[in-house]
Amino acid sequence: MPAYARERNMEPDYPHFFERPSPLSIRDILALTGLDRTGSNEPERVICDIAPIDRAGPNDIAFIDSPDFVEALGQTNAGAIFAPERFAKLAPAHVSVLQTREPYKCFVTVARIFYQDALIPTGLYVDEPPLVRGSVHASAQIEQGVIVDPGAVVGPRAKIGKRTLIGANAVIAAGVEIGEDCVVGPCSTISHAIIGNHVIIHPGCHIGQDGFGYIGSARGHIKVPQIGRVVIHDHVEIGAGTTIDRGGMRDTIIGEGTKIDNLLQIGHNTVIGRHCIIVAQSGLSGSVTLEDFVVLGAKVGIKPHVTIGKGAQLSARASVMRDVPAGERWGGAYIAKPLKQFFRETLALERLAARRGSGASQAPGD
Repeated sequence: MPAYARERNMEPDYPHFFERPSPLSIRDILALTGLDRTGSNEPERVICDIAPIDRAGPNDIAFIDSPDFVEALGQTNAGAIFAPERFAKLAPAHVSVLQTREPYKCFVTVARIFYQDALIPTGLYVDEPPLVRGSVHASAQIEQGVIVDPGAVVGPRAKIGKRTLIGANAVIAAGVEIGEDCVVGPCSTISHAIIGNHVIIHPGCHIGQDGFGYIGSARGHIKVPQIGRVVIHDHVEIGAGTTIDRGGMRDTIIGEGTKIDNLLQIGHNTVIGRHCIIVAQSGLSGSVTLEDFVVLGAKVGIKPHVTIGKGAQLSARASVMRDVPAGERWGGAYIAKPLKQFFRETLALERLAARRGSGASQAPGD
């Protein structure tokens, strides 16, 4: 980071968009993370914030889990640090070292306590009691604690559960049902959908619009009616700018606990299982099935009617043209295949190119 950026961020009056955390002692942190030892004898030492290892101050806690940050560890000003045993002895004497095999996980545990208000998006009026400022149809059912920000529209017969936030300029169409403790981000649109509890939908998402269904004819494309729904189960998070089409005759389904990144296209009739991870700019064609715990890297593309088996992983930019068995890891920027096979083929091509390059440099008859 440039020096000017570091200096500006450290100014006391620099804007900070989250409430400053209440301090915790080292003893408190050990209890929160389930650790029972520290590299210093200062259990009452006060920690006021979290920070990266290279920017942490005497009242901050940081972490290290990679050799890439060993140099930063030796120079850190942090008050405390989570570190595996192999790095603990490299910390300066002033640092309280909390040894753990999972430094980042422990760090996140503390971060979640310090910054609970960063876990769920908030509305425009965070310090005021829940109010309905948008346009709500008389037949809509709005339960206790619901917030409807300015410009939002809630249509006829819609049902919004307790403590749910509807962001500014969002549109909740007729008959949509949204559960409790949900967030619908600004400028999102939701139609033909049933949504569970504790679902976070970030700004600019569009859920429940027509699937892309046409049949060809001599006179042009004939639109196929899309009469299904989108069903989103509990604890799903959907990143900004993502689109999820409603089903044609079946439902498009997103399983419990699945996390979807920004800028995805999910086609009609797609079924996504529980606790999947789908990274940005991936595209799922119609009638794709992801079984539970599938992981898709960025820009993965999957053709229609393909099934990705339970626990399978696809690397970034993989193009998947056939079913992937459960538990396998596939990759390939053109047509995805088992990752080991892809690496073998890539290496073989590199060796072939190297041999040809070497031969081309030799004079005829050598």
